[in-house]
Amino acid sequence: MKTRILTNNRKFWFSFFLNAIALNKIINVIQKYLIMASIKFRSLFSKKFTQKTIAFVFLISFSANAQIQRVEPPFWYAGMHNSELQIMFYGKNIAENEVSVSNKITITSIQKTENPNYVFVTIDTKNLSAQDFVFSFSKNKKTVFTHKYSLKQRRANSAERKSYDASDMIYLIMPDRFANGNSNNDSEKSVTEKTDRNNPGGRHGGDIEGIIQNLDYLKELGVTTLWPTPLCEDNDKTYSYHTYGQSDVYKIDPRYGTNEDYVRLSEALHKKDMKLIMDYVTNHWGAEHWMIKDLPTKDWINQFDTYTGTSHKRTTVHDINASKIDYETCFNGWFVPSMPDLNQTNPLVLKYLTQNAIWWIEYGNLDGFRVDTYNYADPNGISKWTKSITDEYPNFNIVGEISMRDQAQLSYWQKDSKIGAIQNFNSNLPSVMDFIFLDALQTIFNESDGGWDKGMMKIYDNLANDFLYPNPNNLMIFAENHDTDRFNEVYKKDFKKYQMAMALVATVRGIPQLYYGSEIGMAGDKSKGGDAAIRQDFPGGWKGDSNNAFLKSGRTEEQEKYFDFTSKLFQWRKNNEAVHFGKTTHYIPENNVYVYFRYTAHKTVMVVVNNSDTNQTIKTARFQENIQNFSSGKEVLSEKRFDLKNDITLESKSVLILELE
Repeated sequence: MKTRILTNNRKFWFSFFLNAIALNKIINVIQKYLIMASIKFRSLFSKKFTQKTIAFVFLISFSANAQIQRVEPPFWYAGMHNSELQIMFYGKNIAENEVSVSNKITITSIQKTENPNYVFVTIDTKNLSAQDFVFSFSKNKKTVFTHKYSLKQRRANSAERKSYDASDMIYLIMPDRFANGNSNNDSEKSVTEKTDRNNPGGRHGGDIEGIIQNLDYLKELGVTTLWPTPLCEDNDKTYSYHTYGQSDVYKIDPRYGTNEDYVRLSEALHKKDMKLIMDYVTNHWGAEHWMIKDLPTKDWINQFDTYTGTSHKRTTVHDINASKIDYETCFNGWFVPSMPDLNQTNPLVLKYLTQNAIWWIEYGNLDGFRVDTYNYADPNGISKWTKSITDEYPNFNIVGEISMRDQAQLSYWQKDSKIGAIQNFNSNLPSVMDFIFLDALQTIFNESDGGWDKGMMKIYDNLANDFLYPNPNNLMIFAENHDTDRFNEVYKKDFKKYQMAMALVATVRGIPQLYYGSEIGMAGDKSKGGDAAIRQDFPGGWKGDSNNAFLKSGRTEEQEKYFDFTSKLFQWRKNNEAVHFGKTTHYIPENNVYVYFRYTAHKTVMVVVNNSDTNQTIKTARFQENIQNFSSGKEVLSEKRFDLKNDITLESKSVLILELE
């Protein structure tokens, strides 16, 4: 009789369903009747149901029984080096159930926590092929619900993927401020902050589609690798555009697009022989992250009796005199109140972060990571996280944001550091960001007199300490980024100073990184406008922009001057092995003129930077050690030739890049 009522009176049940929602009793009401209906499941099909009726009944049945709200990772890949897979199941009181799995798959552990809404199930995927299998959740020996899980096929040669290195030029963008390619996703209903381009610190609407539409511009500029700031969801009420306070690390922010759009970006870059770096955050999440609102364990995040921020004094990691409380405050304190600090000493947290990172590498076919606030995380935890990734992908490059201003302290954090080894520490981190080089570039071109600690001597002294780094060629070098003062603002758009800086970035050891807009002379005073001043919209990225700097025809005369120089420089760099991995010999600056050589067995490049306010003449005989039998040098931008038997005169504030012949 119950089945007949359910079959013949659909309108009644639709009305009943809606009333139950209003009364907040839907689960109890529907479960009561659908359990009875499911007993006569075959009878339901024996009746002449329409397809819509069947679909409706299944929908209601699924809603009633499905206590799983999230499964992470949502799927995995067969053939991983580490065969251990920890799957997190989340749902109301899900821990009350027993868990089993089909296909004779081995469950190695089931971990339940003080929060009954979580179950962490670990399985062994060794020797498993790509396939689907089913997890069953039962209570009192009766199956309550099931979940199908998939192991997918990895891409061919995934583990051997080539990453970025010193042969690349990395272009850093803030996606929200680059280009709006799809205005339909500007103000998504599922997230709080809506687009308001009139708000300097608000969402402006840039997205993944906007990046894809302008890849030809990047190609023309000489970019080989793209680094967008984080693209995963950040559902903060305000100031969410930077996306470093993420609320879901398995989901692209809908204002940027979808997970599928992210894969499209990766594919589009690879078709143009460019690479994609993900900006990954291991130290913290945003306060709006769904797990922060329902913690799996109390120690999932670092907590104190009252709010405690980090001291930022990261020297405590190697300071043999540091107090325990200072150490703990530095690495366990929160970056800001809206970014809860993740506890990498918790094995569940560390495994979750590791698998999330590997999942994105496989899913997005990524070419590398940049890791935000790398040395704010627990040192041992973050080093294990890094090693797990590079064990899986031996050629995968990861650069960490290590904003130390001392070469010994900075080199401590690079993989296989001899300094770190003194304390039995190895970060396993292949690359670090050279903030010392950054600081020099932001000051030296206003120090025209030079001296033993000014001007070009700062660059010389920095490179003189390269012996401290296990791999100086794998340092990221840059003149600015999304957190620093704009280079062109510091030097008031002095084009000559920009030329000298970019020449250094393009030719000294390391991996050059360019910040979006620098190549068209973008400036912005951070002291007056805050972060918004250094993160302005790229002109031409929005419909109706009067100035479209993505196109030669749309650039101003000044923008074209900057772009033409930058493009020629980095297009040349693409194919010059001497400045990629060549050796370096440099000479003590005289009169604020710095001369250095990058060379291999087959190619030599000579760079001369005159940072003084007057013309300078250098005597080539001083550099015979590197000039050797070369007779001339061709300047790579002007194509002018210089006779190396004669002295060379340079204009004030100028640079020469010579390929020796």
